[in-house]
Amino acid sequence: MKGLILSGGTGSRLRPITYTRAKQLVPVGNVPIIHFGIKAIRDAGITDIGIVVGDTGEEIMQALEDGSRFGVKFTYIHQEKPLGLAHAVKVSEEFLGDESFVMYLGDNLILSGIKSLVQEFSDKNPDALLLLSRVKDPQRFGVAELSGNRIVSLEEKPQHPKSDLALVGVYMFNHRIFNAIDNIKPSKRNELEITDAIQYLIDHKSSVLSHIVSGWWKDTGKLQDMLEANRMYLDTIKTSIEGEIINSKIEHRVVLGSGSTVKGSTVRGPVVIGKNTSIIDSFIGPFTSLGDNVSIINSEIENSIVMEQCRITDIETSITDSLLGKGAEVRKTSDKPRRHRLMIGELSSIEII
Repeated sequence: MKGLILSGGTGSRLRPITYTRAKQLVPVGNVPIIHFGIKAIRDAGITDIGIVVGDTGEEIMQALEDGSRFGVKFTYIHQEKPLGLAHAVKVSEEFLGDESFVMYLGDNLILSGIKSLVQEFSDKNPDALLLLSRVKDPQRFGVAELSGNRIVSLEEKPQHPKSDLALVGVYMFNHRIFNAIDNIKPSKRNELEITDAIQYLIDHKSSVLSHIVSGWWKDTGKLQDMLEANRMYLDTIKTSIEGEIINSKIEHRVVLGSGSTVKGSTVRGPVVIGKNTSIIDSFIGPFTSLGDNVSIINSEIENSIVMEQCRITDIETSITDSLLGKGAEVRKTSDKPRRHRLMIGELSSIEII
């Protein structure tokens, strides 16, 4: 069995962050999102993994290399344009061959992993097995209608959903999916939809089963989804202090990386702080991730993701619900608004008035 991770796409809903960084490399708890998918597939016993890349392929290949540090082997597959999930599978046919495979969207996080999904596929041997989750807003997703555990219909982002069961972004297929893809046409958005290919399997009496996800799952396509995924992940951390704490309070679960310093400050977890980061006379509130080489002076921040090399200086009111790209700077000028809500790109500079 092989793995296939889809890491193309433009990440338009996370702009401006994704103007300069692949969305799959944006961090949750200081861990690039795509790492979660790689480890989930590896932990299910699959070590031969294809990674479909697009315009950000060079960045992803440079970040992930050959896969050996994860204990797997990567094969990179280039998709010239983001023409749909089914198209991504089609261009991977040479790599996948006749083997069954798990397809994992590279910007998804699943707390429980996929061991049980892979085991069920192996035991029941269907043509397809789809991971589903109940959601409050099924209009945003591909939606499944069930009869028992069999899927009888799928619809992509329906205006009037037939259920609240969304496709999670993890799929198991055998080789019959390629014939299905060859027999579908592009959708109204000119993409080959994986839901159409699966519906073709259903219509031609193939066995398409469902597996309801246990624990949380997040599609990290939007800012609020990223922040929620960050909160969920930070809820799982354990305290680990490798840096220096000087005249400061460390409350609840906090990870403090080597070379980092907390001085005259309060850090209230769950919080992850990277390496060589400096926190002086500041408050770091719950559910915050600070990357490497960050500097926070005389400021307050909570429920936010701050990427590497950022600088936040003299912001006396709380920064919250924010995502700061690599090298961004936020500093005080004169007046003091009560709150700030930010999503800024790499190397940006913002003056707070």
